[in-house]
Amino acid sequence: MLLLALDTATPAVTVALHDGETVVAESSQVDARRHGELLLPTVDRVLAEAGRKIDAVTAVVTGVGPGPYTGLRVGLMTAETFGSALGIPVYGLCTLDALAYAADVDGPFVVATDARRKEVYWARYDGPRSRSSEPAVDRPAEIADVVAGLPAVGAGALLYPDTFPDPRGPEHVSAAALASLTVEKLAAGEELPAPRPLYLRRPDAQVPKNYKVVTPK
Repeated sequence: MLLLALDTATPAVTVALHDGETVVAESSQVDARRHGELLLPTVDRVLAEAGRKIDAVTAVVTGVGPGPYTGLRVGLMTAETFGSALGIPVYGLCTLDALAYAADVDGPFVVATDARRKEVYWARYDGPRSRSSEPAVDRPAEIADVVAGLPAVGAGALLYPDTFPDPRGPEHVSAAALASLTVEKLAAGEELPAPRPLYLRRPDAQVPKNYKVVTPK
C-alpha cells in the first residue's frame, strides 16, 4: 500500500504518504488563501521526500470537511483527479475526525475549527476515534452549554476562549493523522465513505435575487 492523504478543509494545506505501516513523508503549510496554489507543489515535495513517483500511489484519502466551499473543493477535486488518472480508490474522511485522532486528550472532548462568520465547525468526541455527535456549524455562544467543561481541540477553540476555556492541540489538521486513521480503519475492515463534501451551509457566493429585467425596445 502507498496511501496519499491530503486535506484543504482548513487554512492548512497538508499532504502525507503512508506505506501501510507508517507515515513516510508529510508536509503542511498554513495559508487560507492559497490552497489551489500550494497543494500540487506540496504533493510533489512529499513524493520527492519519500523517493516515490505518483504512479506508485495505490489509494487516496481526502478530508471532506466541514470547511469553506472554495478551499475544500481544491482537495476534493485533486483527490478525484488522481484517483481517475491512476485508476485507484479515493476515500473521504471527516476533517474533524482527523483532528480528534491526533488529539492528546483523555475522555470526552470537542473539536472546533474556524468556520468564519463568527462561527465554528464542531463535533463532540468520546475518544480519539469515537465521534458522538454529527458535525455542525454554530456560533460559539449558541453551543456554550453543550460543550461546557470539555477540552476543545482546533483553531476554533483558540478563537473563542469564552466558549472553549480549555483549548488543546493540535490547532490544524494533519494529513499524517488523516492517513494513519484511514489505514487503521481499512485494516479493521471498516467501509470508508466516498469523498463527498461536508459544506453544512451555502457558499458565500450567491446568485443575485430580483434581477432588473431589461427588455428589448
